[in-house]
Order: sequence, then C-alpha cells, then structure tokens
Amino acid sequence: MINKRLLIKNLLAHLDENSFYDKKLRIDLGNKEGKAKFLKHICALSNSNPHNNSYIVIGIDDKKNEILGTEFFDDSKLQNLINAYLQNAPQVMYENIAFPHLSSDKVVGLVTINAQEKVTALRKNIWKYYGGAVFYRDGSISMPKDFGGMPSVNNPAIVEQLEKKASNNIELTLDRVMQFMAREQQGLHTAYKVFKEQFVICWSGKVKERKSQEYFNRVDIELVNEQVRLFYSALDEVQISYNDDEFSILEYVELSVGDKSSYYPLERKTLKFAPNGTYKLTSKILFNPPYYDRKTLHHIYNSNLSLLHSIASGHPLNERQLQDLRRLPETMLVCKFNNVGEPIDKMKAHKNFLKTFPDTYEAYKEALRILRKVKYNS
Repeated sequence: MINKRLLIKNLLAHLDENSFYDKKLRIDLGNKEGKAKFLKHICALSNSNPHNNSYIVIGIDDKKNEILGTEFFDDSKLQNLINAYLQNAPQVMYENIAFPHLSSDKVVGLVTINAQEKVTALRKNIWKYYGGAVFYRDGSISMPKDFGGMPSVNNPAIVEQLEKKASNNIELTLDRVMQFMAREQQGLHTAYKVFKEQFVICWSGKVKERKSQEYFNRVDIELVNEQVRLFYSALDEVQISYNDDEFSILEYVELSVGDKSSYYPLERKTLKFAPNGTYKLTSKILFNPPYYDRKTLHHIYNSNLSLLHSIASGHPLNERQLQDLRRLPETMLVCKFNNVGEPIDKMKAHKNFLKTFPDTYEAYKEALRILRKVKYNS
C-alpha cells in the first residue's frame, strides 16, 4: 500500500521534472486554456510512460521546489473530461494529500496517470491545440510530435523504486490517527474505523442534530493508510454512515433565498473495501436544484449586483448589507440554477474584492465547487 505523502516527497526529491512526473503550482479547469494545458500534460505523460504510472504534483513552487499547497479538489468526473478530449485516454485519478505543515484548507494534489500502451492523442480541437495532435515528454517539457510508435523509455525501474520507497508502515498510520484524535482539544468530534484489518479511516468535525439526525460540519475525512483526504469542507454538512464493508459520506448543500434556507442532498461517496486488500470509491450526484419565482430572483440578483458594486467602490456596508453579502454566493448559485442573469461571471469579476470578506469568499469557493460538480454530471 502506497503512502501518497511519501510518494510526493520522493518525487520532489528525485532531481527535477522529467519524463514521468510534472509539478504545478495550480491547475485551472475553469477555462479552455487551463483545460487544454492539463490535457496536453496528461497526453504527454501517458505516451512517454507506456509501462509505468506517471504523476502530476499540484501545489508546488516550481522554482524553489517548495510545498505551498492548493485548494481541495473533489471533482469525481475528471475522467469524463479526459475521455471526451483524448483518444486512447488513460485512466487518471486525482487525490488530495494532507501535509501537516499546511493549513487545514490546503492540500497537495496528486494526479496519477495509469500506464497504457496505446498512443494517446487529442480527439478534437481545444484552445490552440488541434485534434489529432500527439504529445510526449522531452525532459521536463510536454512537446508535440508525430510518430508511428512509442518513444524509447527507461522509466519503469525508476518509478517502481520510488513507489516501493513510499510503502506505508504502522508508525505513519498510528502517528496520523493520533493527530486526528488530538483535535478533540479543539472542540471537534473525532473518530476512526478499521476496515478489513488493513484500512483506517479517521474523521473529525462539529456535530449537530436536526430532526433526530446527526450531521457534521467543518468536517475532515481521511484514508489514513494512504494519507488521502477523502472530504473537506468548512461550510457544508455531511452525514457519515458505515458498516464492516463500506464507509459512506452524504453531502448536503445549504441554499437560501431571502431569510429562508434549506438543505439539499448533493452527492454520496462510498468506499467499498474488499478482503483482498483493495477498495473502490464510487460517487453519485443526488442534487436537484430548487426553482423559485423569477420575479423574486431578479430582485435578489439586482440587489447582489448593487452589493458587488458597493464593495468594488469601497463603500462601507451596514449590518444588513453584510448579512446579505455573506449569503450572496448561495443566492447567486440559485440564480444560476434558475437561469437568471450572469451570476457566476459577476462574482468571478469581483473575486479580488470578495477576498476581503473571508466568510463570503469561502462561500464563493464552495459555490463554484458545487456548480462544477453539477455541471459535469448534467
């Protein structure tokens, strides 16, 4: 079993970017340029490593080789994007890896590209890259190239050694469990569960009850053996359930219009553990967006635009306006689902101003995360 945090450290310590791994400070899948560059690197790494896994590490300062972290990313439909744009697409997995020195809202992203021997190529045009283009790694650079077969490689032995050095051990597992349990001192509920005598899941969060049901917020859930963060949210509420074979996370999203708010099921993630030392993670979107009176939503949308104009102009806000600003990302999300105005574009245009209001900015990031999930499952 590979400890993904150790694997990242081993990759960063192995010279520099090369033909089997790349490192990025961040990736941006919110626009065509960002998607195109990401797909180019997936294509190049797959073609250059037909017999071994290859990796992209995200949240790294390239010049200093320093771990700075990135935001938690839980888009379970990333493979759909890759399949849509790449011919002979490899299987790709994105995981969020916790590092003790990073703040709780930061992780290191690890993209694993599984080996496959067919030539991977762009299926269709995207940004400035043309359909049919083939890329490979020339050292640390993803280059376009037309070739009839695979380039010569000598990576399998090196990658196998790096992965072997990242094997998990009992000390690392126990240390991480103890770190989770210490969060009780911060007023958080903490717990752990062992599955099939091999896998350990830890979780922590604030507990509250509603209608005889137990919910968590400020929740952090981790598969400790691999140091993979399964779920993190400072805002949304989740329900946790488990038996001897499965661990399930049901995420809810709170949406409000006016002074009324309601919780809606968003996604269920389930880990199924097998006796042979393997597990499978499945996810299912459950969200059905609420629909409201359009006249009311147009009024709320225009009020939100006025608020955005006020913070951009530096006008002081009264208490009521501050409350409305805190709910602005949620109400703009409702407007988006009801096709009222251009709420997401307006928020993105005022992103730097929203950063001066931490609670609103956290809610803004959550709104984009929810929208991304729903969009890729539509």
